[in-house]
This record gives sequence, structure tokens and C-alpha cells, in this order.
Amino acid sequence: METTIQDKIELCPPTLQTIIEEFREAPPRDRMEYLLEYAMSLPPLPDRYQAQRDSMEQVHECQTPVFLATEINDDGVYFYLDIPLESPTVRGYAAILVEGLTGASPEAVLATPEDVYMLLGLHEVITPQRVRGLHALLGYMKKQVKNRL
Repeated sequence: METTIQDKIELCPPTLQTIIEEFREAPPRDRMEYLLEYAMSLPPLPDRYQAQRDSMEQVHECQTPVFLATEINDDGVYFYLDIPLESPTVRGYAAILVEGLTGASPEAVLATPEDVYMLLGLHEVITPQRVRGLHALLGYMKKQVKNRL
């Protein structure tokens, strides 16, 4: 049986589903604007990681220096990313993933489809080269979750 877009959306945690639906309802021109708004909402790196940025994993597929740390506790999964302000596309996508996945169970994060960027319709508004970096980011996030279980 073929998996539909709606089936994939339903595999995402509820907060991420809501974000995806907002993006899907918007025309492509507005999606880029939304992405840039999300870029400004990426939480700053906590102090405990500021001093230990070297211990964070770098997402090498991104053109921009992207560093990731993941924590899992009883409340769920938490992601921390360090991405320069000069990289609003990657920051925006990272902010969407952080907001949409924060507090989700490890199982929910791992069940999230790899192509969230497509579900958001971002492949229509950004270059294929940038899409590869976005695709890699979620892969690194899932890998870190698996490694911490």
C-alpha cells in the first residue's frame, strides 16, 4: 500500500503536524517568509553547551556550520543547535524541528518521516543543494536519539 502525504504527516508528533499543516496551507512565497520567521525563533544555545561547543556533533552536509546536541530525559527528547544568524534557511528549518520535536518521545522522533522538508513544501522554495543539508539535519537528530537509547 502506498503511503500518502497525510499518512506521513500523521507519523509526526502533534506539534510538528500543526507546523506542517500551516506551511502546506500557505502559498510557496509565504513559506519562505515563515521559514525566515522561524529562523529568528531558534532558541539560543544553553550556557552548558556554549563552553563545550567542540563536544557537539557537526552536520557536515550543511554548507553552514551546524552543531547539534541531543538530550533525552523522562519528559522526552530535547535538541540544541548552534547555527549562525547568517544562515536563515537552515536556522529556520532547525527551529521548526526543535519546536516540533521538543518533548516528544524518542519513538515519536524516530518515527518522524525523513522528508519533513517536503511535507512542509520547502523543496518548492529552496535550492536542491540546501534541501540536502536540511535532509541531513533530521538524519543526525535521529541518529543521536538512537545512540542515546
